[in-house]
Amino acid sequence: MYQTDEVDRKILALLKENSRLAYTKIAEEVGLSEAAVRKRVERLQQEGVIKRFTIEVEAGEKVKAIILVSVQPSRPNPLVAQQIKKIEGVDLVLEVAGEVDIVALISGASMQEVNKNIDEVRKIEGLTKTNSMIVLRSWV
Repeated sequence: MYQTDEVDRKILALLKENSRLAYTKIAEEVGLSEAAVRKRVERLQQEGVIKRFTIEVEAGEKVKAIILVSVQPSRPNPLVAQQIKKIEGVDLVLEVAGEVDIVALISGASMQEVNKNIDEVRKIEGLTKTNSMIVLRSWV
């Protein structure tokens, strides 16, 4: 596994904040040349540290729900997580430790759409329990 240094971590922090930040601006912040920053970013991509560059879109008036999922011990959590991720409207899937095994964030244009997606999650084989919560407000 590739070991990042302090400069790599600074570059990653800047790119997390703004993935379109120019290499010249990053270079100013970390004290390297633009070419050195470009090479580091390319290496971070090749080593799999940077998996992709993406954008975050405002959800607007979408309805959001959090689903807590418990899985049968005989069923592999990663398998269930992958099945959940394939469901339309699922924005995020996390494997967690604690009382539940998986947490999923779902969004949709309406309560009916979110409820349909929650029902799709509940159809997955090997679940012992789900608990759904509608998001009233988010603070980012």
